[in-house]
Amino acid sequence: MRIDRRTGLMALAGLAAPGRLRAQPGWPSRPVRIVVPFGLGGSADIAARFLADPLSVALGQPVVVENRPGAGAVIGTDTVAKSAPDGHTLLLMSNTHTANETLLPARPYVLMRDLAPVAAINTAVHVLAVHGSLGVRTVAELIAKARAAPGTLDYASSGPGTPYHIASEVFAAMAGIRLNHIPFRGSNEARTALIAGQVPIMFDAIPTMREQITNGRVLGLATTGTARSPLLADLPAVAETLPGFEAAIWLGLMAPAGLPAPIAERLHAEIGKLLASGPARETMARNGAEPMPMSIAEFDAFLRGDIERQQEWIRMAKIQMR
Repeated sequence: MRIDRRTGLMALAGLAAPGRLRAQPGWPSRPVRIVVPFGLGGSADIAARFLADPLSVALGQPVVVENRPGAGAVIGTDTVAKSAPDGHTLLLMSNTHTANETLLPARPYVLMRDLAPVAAINTAVHVLAVHGSLGVRTVAELIAKARAAPGTLDYASSGPGTPYHIASEVFAAMAGIRLNHIPFRGSNEARTALIAGQVPIMFDAIPTMREQITNGRVLGLATTGTARSPLLADLPAVAETLPGFEAAIWLGLMAPAGLPAPIAERLHAEIGKLLASGPARETMARNGAEPMPMSIAEFDAFLRGDIERQQEWIRMAKIQMR
């Protein structure tokens, strides 16, 4: 059979860049799923739903959010890692995932091997809140109370390995105190326990806890940025009492490894346009978040660096999964 030069060149191009052929027009050909490996109402869930509608318009297919919490975010993450790398299944992830690289050595996936970075989304600091029955009104008073009764005070988190868990343990280590971790299946459950006084201490997202502080259901002690938060301007930063303490949650989007570059680039571009828009920036500012503009390569480097940072904090605070 005779093959002409043009046909031969096209065949060679296909062998050299199979991902580009798979990313020909036609994607997405069905609804795109964003898996959130956390419960309803948390920062990741809110971000996924914030992205879903405008991405649906931009991509011409429904973008649906699926919450798959459990096992410290492992269940939902593994679902994505094992999905086809065709751009129809995405993962809304956070620094829980970079912490789990150290905390959960037996997890069924390796983050930077089995998943591919698509886009960084945003970052936000936390607020340290307590129930009024605890009888403290400042960070210094909380530390003093914990030192006077080592290991008797409980704190809530949205689950093992989450940014709120890591922040609490690093806070305790830097303050030289011992606190008991009471993990819940998500931020909503943990917050409800704090409001009810079942667990007296919690680091949480500012937007979701601010209303509880304003209404007097809980007391805000401090925020976790390097400076005071404009959303809770009356509260000091934890670092004013514990110099050097800083904690935040950041969010990003990943996909199964092997995602064709053109699909990753299209997703990255659409998310970038959305996050750079005035309305999106205003919404994020109201929620205490800031966009994290990065290229795909920069996000890849950021993830690898954060795995190392989390490892240092986990070792310093001697955090273990229980």
